[in-house]
Amino acid sequence: MKKILTLLLVVLISLVACQSNDDASTETTKDENTTNQSEELTLWETIQEEGEMTVATSGTLIAASYYDDNDELTGYDVEVAREVANRLGVDVSFEIMGIDGMLPAIDSGRIDLAANDIEITDNRKESFDFSDPYKYSYSTMVVRESDYSDIHSLEDLEGKIAGGGATTIYSQIAEHFGAEVKTYGNAGNEAYLSDVSNGRSDVVINDFYLISFGVAAFPDFDIMIHPDLKFHPTEQGLVMKKGETDFQQAINEVLTEMREDGTLTEIAETFYQQDASKKPEEEVEEIDGLDI
Repeated sequence: MKKILTLLLVVLISLVACQSNDDASTETTKDENTTNQSEELTLWETIQEEGEMTVATSGTLIAASYYDDNDELTGYDVEVAREVANRLGVDVSFEIMGIDGMLPAIDSGRIDLAANDIEITDNRKESFDFSDPYKYSYSTMVVRESDYSDIHSLEDLEGKIAGGGATTIYSQIAEHFGAEVKTYGNAGNEAYLSDVSNGRSDVVINDFYLISFGVAAFPDFDIMIHPDLKFHPTEQGLVMKKGETDFQQAINEVLTEMREDGTLTEIAETFYQQDASKKPEEEVEEIDGLDI
């Protein structure tokens, strides 16, 4: 009888010990989960902790993102990004890449922002967040000066060869009107514009401010900005990963400061000789049926 009682007591003690261990294990797991949750930082918190944000840009887009005569990266978008970082109290590092790789790099977390004259569109806003616009413009096209590339309206793009990036809105416009798009990767303006001049392509559709500098840089080419076609008004902003609302808010706050104190105007006039931070006064044609 004593042996039975002793055995029961041992079993009872074992059960109590197991329950205590289970409770302790549960508490430990809860504590670990709470700690892990508290350690999960937003993108903005991570940037603040590290003291640096990474910005993708092309370095090949004259006036927006390019290398000057001293081989220094500069341009309107680059200097806006630098000033934003300065006012946020963090350093900025630029990663050079083609426009077609920028949005995937944001999505993967490889970079924090993209600054490369990227248009804010409804389709893009479904997958990414944008800052408030820091540039307003419209689209135009470069054609051959000698014959207008036989383009006198947007409808005349049908059957023409248009130079452009594979994922740009400008290429989508060209395809919308029946042009074939010839892509160049992260090439500079000379490759695009020389092809128009020598007839290997017919047209380059791009931002008015940017293309104005491209044409001016190659006075010996048989090219010009089309004098009659202004279309598709645009707004450009900094691009970031979807859902990073505190980062977006912080950027918008400093962009508002920069607009109010004249810094955006000053940077725009430095690179464009016009205030591209304000909406243009020209009459610009809207394009119907463009799914962007």
